[in-house]
Amino acid sequence: MRYLGEVRAEDKADLYAGARALLMPIRWPEPFGMVMVEALACGTPVIATPTGAAPEIVEHGVNGFLCATPDAMVDAVADVGRIDRRHCRASVRQHFSIDRMVDGYLDVYGTVVNRGRPVLTAVAGD
Repeated sequence: MRYLGEVRAEDKADLYAGARALLMPIRWPEPFGMVMVEALACGTPVIATPTGAAPEIVEHGVNGFLCATPDAMVDAVADVGRIDRRHCRASVRQHFSIDRMVDGYLDVYGTVVNRGRPVLTAVAGD
C-alpha cells in the first residue's frame, strides 16, 4: 500500500476500477457520498458504515456491504468477491443517472414552488 496524495480527476476511474473495494468507514452523517457513487460507477463495491447517505447508496450484499463495526468491515473485505461488479454499475444507472437525478430535482423544486401541489411538465416533442 502507498499513499498517492490528491488524485487527478482523470486518474480516479482507473484507481476505482482496479480496486477490490472502496472502504468508507464514515462515522458522521454524510449528506451524500459522491465518492461511493463514483466507485460504484466504475464497478467497485463499497464497504461502508450504515451512517449518513450510505444506506441510500449501498445495497447490502448487492453492490457492497453496510457494516456496523470494524470487525464486520474486515469480514466484508473477505466477502467482497461475492459482489457482482455489474450490479455496482447497474445501481448507479438506476438511482443516479443524469435523467434520474434531473427528474428528482424537478420534483423537489416543483413541490416547493407549488407548495405541495403536483407539477405538470411537458416533455420536448409531446
